Amino acid sequence: MASKVTLIGRLGKDPDFTVTTDGTPIAKFSLAVNRYSKVKGERKEETDWYNIVAWRQLAEICEKYLHKGSKVFIEGRLELRKYTGNDGTQRISVDVIASDMEMLDPKEPGSAGNYAASSSSTRSSAPTDDYDPFLDPDELP
Repeated sequence: MASKVTLIGRLGKDPDFTVTTDGTPIAKFSLAVNRYSKVKGERKEETDWYNIVAWRQLAEICEKYLHKGSKVFIEGRLELRKYTGNDGTQRISVDVIASDMEMLDPKEPGSAGNYAASSSSTRSSAPTDDYDPFLDPDELP
């Protein structure tokens, strides 16, 4: 069985870019994803934070083009990582290992436009609008 996750959110900080001892690039960053619900008829917004890890060419692209506040689409798989906390307690961290990334920020004048990247290849992407798939369908016009 495989896990697959797709997220749309904004970076909480600039990507942390490093290179492993064998020369493999890696970029790590946090992604804030808003979700909406209705509580007693009132719209409520909550933010979930995800740890994103990109490898190789995708890591280099993330490091070059993404920054704190960038709106992105991320596709990847979940990976559980066990570790021991400072207090000696066994803990589990959930990371999203990115396989695809698309920048969703509006096109700036003079820029190359939106950009999509994959861990297996790089491709151009058509500009996107301000569509938010996480909005409550009851609030659509």
